[in-house]
Amino acid sequence: MTRPSHEPGPEQLVRAARASGVTDERVLQALRAVPRTAFVPASHRAVAYADVPIPIDHGQVTTQPSLVAMMVAALGLSGDEHVLEIGSGHGFQTALLARLAASVVSIERWPDMAERARANLADQDIQNAEVVAGDGTLGMADHAPYDAVIVSAAFPQVPPPLVEQLRADGRLVQPIGPGGQERVELYERTHHGLVRRRTIVPAHFVRLYGAYGYPPTAPFEDAG
Repeated sequence: MTRPSHEPGPEQLVRAARASGVTDERVLQALRAVPRTAFVPASHRAVAYADVPIPIDHGQVTTQPSLVAMMVAALGLSGDEHVLEIGSGHGFQTALLARLAASVVSIERWPDMAERARANLADQDIQNAEVVAGDGTLGMADHAPYDAVIVSAAFPQVPPPLVEQLRADGRLVQPIGPGGQERVELYERTHHGLVRRRTIVPAHFVRLYGAYGYPPTAPFEDAG
C-alpha cells in the first residue's frame, strides 16, 4: 500500500538530513531503509519521523536524526570498515552504521539499554553489529583496530584509548565540550597522532562518563 504523502515517514528524515548538508547517498539510503519507529519507545512512535531528539531511559535522549546523519556521513564509510560506536542508545545509529560498514562494535553504559538495543537490532535482523555494556571511554581493545570511531556523548577531549584503537588514517567523530554546549569535531589519526580536520556542527549532547570521561555516577553493575 502506498504511504499517503501527508503521513510521516523516513523521507522526512532524508529531507532533514539533506537540509543539514548531508549529500552522501549511502547515508541517505540508510535513513530510508532503517525504520526509526523500531528504535524509539512505544510512547514516542508517533513522532519517530520528526527530526527531534526523543527521551529514553536513564534521563538520556536519542540524537536528532539529521545530526546522526551528519556525524555518520563525516566518517566517509564505503562499506568495508570496522566501526566502534560509543553510546548505543536504543540502536538507531548502530543500525545505520551496520548498513554502511562491514561490522560495528557498540558500547553502551547502561546494561538494560544495551539489552534493548540488542533486541531492537535483532528484530530488524541486523547481524553485523555487536552491542556490549561497559565503559565506552575504554573502547574495546579486543576488537581493535577500528577504521572509524563515533562517540555520541560529550567530553572536552578524546579519550586516549579510542585514539590508540583507531587505525592509521582512520576517522573519529566526537562532540568536544562539557556536555550541553559543544562542537562536533572530525579527527583523523596520522603518524603524528590525532589531527583535527574540521568542525561538523555545534550541538548539545549528554556527558560522556567513564574512566577517561566524567566520573560515573554509579557502578555499571548497579545501573538500571
